[in-house]
Amino acid sequence: MLSRINCSAVAGIAGYVVEVEVDVSFGLPVFNIVGLPEIAVRESRERVKTAIKNSGYAFPMDRITVNLAPADVKKEGTSFDLPVAMAILSASAIVPQDRFKGYFMMGELSLDGRIKPVNGVLPAVICAKKNGACGFLVPVENRGEASMVKDIEILPVETLRDVVDFFTGMRKIDPFSGNTNMLQDSYSLGISDLDYCDVAGQNHAKRALEIAAAGGHNLCMSGPPGSGKTMLAKRIASILPPLSFEESLETTQIYSVAGLLKEDMPLITQRPFRSPHHTISAPGLVGGGARPEPGEVSLAHNGLLFLDELPEFKRNVLEVLRQPMEDGMVRISRAGAKFTYPSVFMLISAMNPCPCGYYGDSVRECTCTAAQIQRYRGRISGPLIDRIDIHIEVPAVSYSELTGNSKPESSKEIRKRVESARQLQIERFKGSSVFCNAGMRPRDIKKFCTLEPAASSILEKAVDSLGLSARAYSRVLKTARTIADLDNQKYILRQHVAEAVQYRNEQ
Repeated sequence: MLSRINCSAVAGIAGYVVEVEVDVSFGLPVFNIVGLPEIAVRESRERVKTAIKNSGYAFPMDRITVNLAPADVKKEGTSFDLPVAMAILSASAIVPQDRFKGYFMMGELSLDGRIKPVNGVLPAVICAKKNGACGFLVPVENRGEASMVKDIEILPVETLRDVVDFFTGMRKIDPFSGNTNMLQDSYSLGISDLDYCDVAGQNHAKRALEIAAAGGHNLCMSGPPGSGKTMLAKRIASILPPLSFEESLETTQIYSVAGLLKEDMPLITQRPFRSPHHTISAPGLVGGGARPEPGEVSLAHNGLLFLDELPEFKRNVLEVLRQPMEDGMVRISRAGAKFTYPSVFMLISAMNPCPCGYYGDSVRECTCTAAQIQRYRGRISGPLIDRIDIHIEVPAVSYSELTGNSKPESSKEIRKRVESARQLQIERFKGSSVFCNAGMRPRDIKKFCTLEPAASSILEKAVDSLGLSARAYSRVLKTARTIADLDNQKYILRQHVAEAVQYRNEQ
């Protein structure tokens, strides 16, 4: 007897429909799975067989053939256990075939029939909804993330017997409806203890970070040890605008695929802040591996990627950042499969000016030779530096600044200006794929970066004297546009260009 059940699988962060076909026919007792299954899928034969027996059902002692269609796409993971088991029970006439119409399911089976959580549930449910599903059966632990998708019934199940009883009409499962308003007041969660009012001095750096946050620009800080670079970077999230629901859902899909979602926090409501150690490998940074997974640049999607001690990263690791920074996505090719992960992030980096850290310091003397300094800075390539919009010096904080009575500006006050500037950009780029000034394309720059004559003259002199590349020229214009937005100016004025050029001159 033949049975069919629909489920979803994930490639990259996009779901696709997999039709599980099972045929039980007379013959020697053989259990075959075809359709390019990898090891975990092939091993499901033993899990499915034992789970069916321990749930109180007879396992057919006939020839069983399972086909996972489309058969030319490699199937990975343990999420096929539940649909395979149910298709076998349907082919054995235990569950009527017509009851499965409109339902998708996924889940890993334990040997006693319990249904265990799996990765990638959110993109799988989104895919099922697009393909006309009316309901989706998911493990209980995955119900929160699945419920973020509207207009589809999410049915949480704990055991294989629960699923059988549901489809045979012996049990009713109440749809789970999660809280899709989790974005409200999200800034009261998780970041209240990190505030720029805790940072003494460094007003120049705070101004640059405000501009970076307002326009989504990449930024590099250089300064001696202990000057506050890491402290400044960790507080950037506190001045960024809130995630929209669409951004939050897209970011959550990445964390769902990576298996990093918490059961009590099924929706990512804060902009990600990722800070990998400098010993990270290239696949760890951009994604990949024998079984491709999202890297740090994708986990930082719609948020921040902070690289502390930038020159300490291996040069080949830093070089792989260039394409994701330019394209906003990572493409990974494997034999028979291609994966795409989004990677629209702000790169915030920090470095010392030399190996000892005190080159150019007004108090402590640098002990490095010119060759050592050149070799140290040479670990970062020119093309990568060229992709960083803002470069600032973060000098050591003086005693008077540390002990002064003046209260620094809070993150809340800075965030108000950032959100106002971002709102201007949302209106400016409405209907396009651009969301902030840093993402402007050449035609957007020509359309929206109108310079007054005096500003144009300053920029021309800067390009000639500093030898700026075409990319650097575009990035100066983008930064100037953001500065003008913070001033609520329609056109870019001379002071806006002068400040933007200054942030390129400090590299």
